[in-house]
Amino acid sequence: VLNCALDKYIYVIVKQRFDDAIYVNYSKKEIVANVDDIEHELVREAMKMTGVCHGVEITTLADIPSAGSGLGSSSAVTVGLLHALFAYRGRQITAEELAERACTIEIEYCRKPIGKQDQYAAALGGIRDIRFGPGDGVVAEEVVLPAVQRRAFQQQLMLFYTGITRSADGILAEQNANIENTRPQLDLLRDLAGLGVGNLRSGDIDAVGAAMREAWEAKRKLASGVSNGEIDAAVTRALDAGATGAKVTGAGGGGFLLAICPLERQCAVRESLADMQELPVKLDRLGSRVILNVMRDIWS
Repeated sequence: VLNCALDKYIYVIVKQRFDDAIYVNYSKKEIVANVDDIEHELVREAMKMTGVCHGVEITTLADIPSAGSGLGSSSAVTVGLLHALFAYRGRQITAEELAERACTIEIEYCRKPIGKQDQYAAALGGIRDIRFGPGDGVVAEEVVLPAVQRRAFQQQLMLFYTGITRSADGILAEQNANIENTRPQLDLLRDLAGLGVGNLRSGDIDAVGAAMREAWEAKRKLASGVSNGEIDAAVTRALDAGATGAKVTGAGGGGFLLAICPLERQCAVRESLADMQELPVKLDRLGSRVILNVMRDIWS
């Protein structure tokens, strides 16, 4: 996978309470006495994994829609929860361990039919060439670019909100069931990711867009819900207006549309997608981090 972390964040606040109750604030509010009674499965499993099981209030805030965006927001929530809860306990862990623990929660405990790229992107940040296997091994090598080259790539990224939110689980479950029939497309997607890494390192951004364009055509064949008439029309409009590549992020079916486009054609692309809200983005090099930690001697 060729993956970029963006400067849009999930913020996780963990605060000690004066009593033993557990408060969880997100799109709804939960107040429970026992960690096993928490409905939010990511919060529940992150608390159990870190050993924070009572007397705490947890709040999550998001820069983007936190469900069905295609930008890895659920994995960012999991990584952020683990990072904040471990910091609350006074424990530092590596970004790689954060990512792997987040994978364990989402894939093993919550049984989500997803991969591991989102967790590693959120934990490590940067532009990553992520390789899976053999076995459960993951290598997430940073694609380090000179500042000028990195800025040129960043300036060509355009992100538009389709206005459609969806659960990725159904699409991904169908995708997993189709693996034997779609192996040629999967092999092509793997090879195009490697090609994109090489293009980036050589400074050929237009070739990255072309690889993404070809990858989207392959991805559309993985499951019936990856695209629809509305999405196909939007991608075509962006390409006709001058984008070198365009695709829907994540599993597909909605969320955000990503385009790679030279600066001189971006006004035309914006006009072609005037019915969608643009989200200006930059690349994030740091990944998950603690921005405020008021330590209290609560675990001694």
